[in-house]
Amino acid sequence: MSMSPGTRLGPYEIVAPLGAGGMGEVHRARDTRLNRDVAIKLIPAALAGHEQLRQRFEREAKAISSLNHPHICTLYDVGNAPAEAGTPERRQLHYLVMELLEGESLADRLTRGPLPLPEALRCGGQIASALDAAHRQGIIHRDLKPGNIMLTKSGAKLLDFGLAKHMESPAGAPGMTAAHTVATPLTTQGTIVGTFQYMAPEQLE
Repeated sequence: MSMSPGTRLGPYEIVAPLGAGGMGEVHRARDTRLNRDVAIKLIPAALAGHEQLRQRFEREAKAISSLNHPHICTLYDVGNAPAEAGTPERRQLHYLVMELLEGESLADRLTRGPLPLPEALRCGGQIASALDAAHRQGIIHRDLKPGNIMLTKSGAKLLDFGLAKHMESPAGAPGMTAAHTVATPLTTQGTIVGTFQYMAPEQLE
């Protein structure tokens, strides 16, 4: 699905497409209430009835909403709207409204060559800080890769918590070392979750 400029999702007016992936489409939009540009991520209409994608969307919203960090993309709002004509009557488009980041992904930047060492250290430190903040809230990203890191004027920003796993330390445990999963699994046996080339050994196991 490609949403035309001018399409309204509640108070948000679509301006232009920004990108698409396996779990959603991202559009530049205008918040007509606050008069600011935002990014809207939505499940494509063809997949709007896919229960696993809907659960992943909800998981991403909950993960981001619990985090407040300068190097994690900020979530502004969540919502849903009726799907386009011709889709099942009860089907809804689910969307997330996030801060609009101006810049380029680390993946795009790396196509021009490696980062200079000072820039690589700065970017790595910022993402490590973002991950530390998430881990302290019991959230494991599970899809860390250059395509999910944006380079902006204010520094690196971590994106896309759609595959995040929520963890909870048992009573009396001092940290994450003894953590256990409390979220309902979103995959079936034998399914690889994440991006194979960037998986940690323990995730592959």
